[in-house]
Amino acid sequence: MLASELRLRGFDVLPTMEPGGTPLGRRLRAAFLETEENVAPLAELLLFAADRAQHVNFLVKPALEAGKIIISDRYADATAAYQGAGRGFSESAVSQIIEFATGGLKPDLTLFFDLPIEQALRRTNSRDDTGERKNRMDKEAGEFYERVRDGYLKIAGGEPNRFRIVDANGSTDEVKTRVMKIVSEFLDES
Repeated sequence: MLASELRLRGFDVLPTMEPGGTPLGRRLRAAFLETEENVAPLAELLLFAADRAQHVNFLVKPALEAGKIIISDRYADATAAYQGAGRGFSESAVSQIIEFATGGLKPDLTLFFDLPIEQALRRTNSRDDTGERKNRMDKEAGEFYERVRDGYLKIAGGEPNRFRIVDANGSTDEVKTRVMKIVSEFLDES
């Protein structure tokens, strides 16, 4: 929705996602998220780093050089939150791996869609009703997601100029309105 709105305003936009924004990333995503076997936390961390390195070098950097706005559904902060806070890897180890995979490339603006964990889990569980496929990460316990949320909030507190917390309560249209206000203000300031 954000990409469509920005295109209507004349911006050249590339929407993408992690993991899975490149052909290799799609294969890594399938191997990681759709597997039935247990995945070692270190393997998880390194798979996401491999996907990110491919994504940055072959999609993000060329698009930025072409003057595009990149909208990525997840990026390095997800690793800090999920594998760092969620899985318990040290901040310094995760930061080093992120730096290595991205070459230090950071977003200008990051949006964190915040919901109470119970509500987020209800939305995840409702995927069964919509036919949307759940993945391995959707099966984690609420305690894991509490640590992940806390990780995101810690990042937001440490980088308030880049990070915006979006209240994800409400309808899709209500959340979209909040997002467009934040992004419009950011673009006006840039």
